[in-house]
Amino acid sequence: MDLHTHSTASDGTDSPAGVVEAAIDAGVTVLALTDHDTTAGWAEAEQAVRTRADAPTLVRGMEMSCTGRGEDGDPVTVHLLAYLFDADDPALKEERRRLREERELRLRRMIGKMAAAGYDVDADAILDAAGPSAGRPHLARALVDLGVVSTVGEAFEDLLKTGGRFYVEKTDTPLDDAVAMIAAAGGVSVIAHARARKRGRLLHLDHILDLARSGVLGGLEVDHPDHGPADTELLRGIAREHGLITTGSSDYHGTNKTTPLAARTTDPEQYAMLLDRATGIDVVLPGSSR
Repeated sequence: MDLHTHSTASDGTDSPAGVVEAAIDAGVTVLALTDHDTTAGWAEAEQAVRTRADAPTLVRGMEMSCTGRGEDGDPVTVHLLAYLFDADDPALKEERRRLREERELRLRRMIGKMAAAGYDVDADAILDAAGPSAGRPHLARALVDLGVVSTVGEAFEDLLKTGGRFYVEKTDTPLDDAVAMIAAAGGVSVIAHARARKRGRLLHLDHILDLARSGVLGGLEVDHPDHGPADTELLRGIAREHGLITTGSSDYHGTNKTTPLAARTTDPEQYAMLLDRATGIDVVLPGSSR
């Protein structure tokens, strides 16, 4: 059960149907498609699952760009996984639209910085290729194509990282607001890779605890390739104390990252808890019209 993957609807390299095919090959039985700030890949993934009896059960989701309280007290970027929410909920639908606009504005500013530095970049071409949820990985691939860096990872190590030469901030959704929106839309919220230290500054544990005590937050992504053993157990302990769901996942991005599908997985009992708490939409079963 892999509950965190990305397709070409955001910053992955496999199409939504391609992610389903890769999941079949990897032996995944439950797959969540969680593209950044969009549900644009849902329909294609649904079709792929419904036409294959050997496909995984599909959990429709999204990874929402948020801002929370960092360990130093300043705002920090947070990713929030949202599962099985009603995509037509007005407030959440409007916030997705705003986030996509914010993404495009940010990338145009970053591309402007790249052009000013003498790199031959075409903003419209990059954004057209990126689709509805353009992100920094699309700029990283452009830098690879230009021969500026050798890999997407190298682009993030310096030029595109927070505070890097071409980095530009964007206005994300306050974490507390996002959790409330997802709950109001019948979904289940799970804070993604909250202790991924190599990604930079971390969300303050007190902010996680405040949300855990609120009773609105659904869970924590505990088993993630970017979590060390001590942080994994720390998060698991918080979840256990506050009755939160714990998930595990690969955070698959196709060839944009080296992590394969099912590198980390979710326990079936935790998955059952997620289904029990979701009231927005149902999962999509393989080989059926449901």
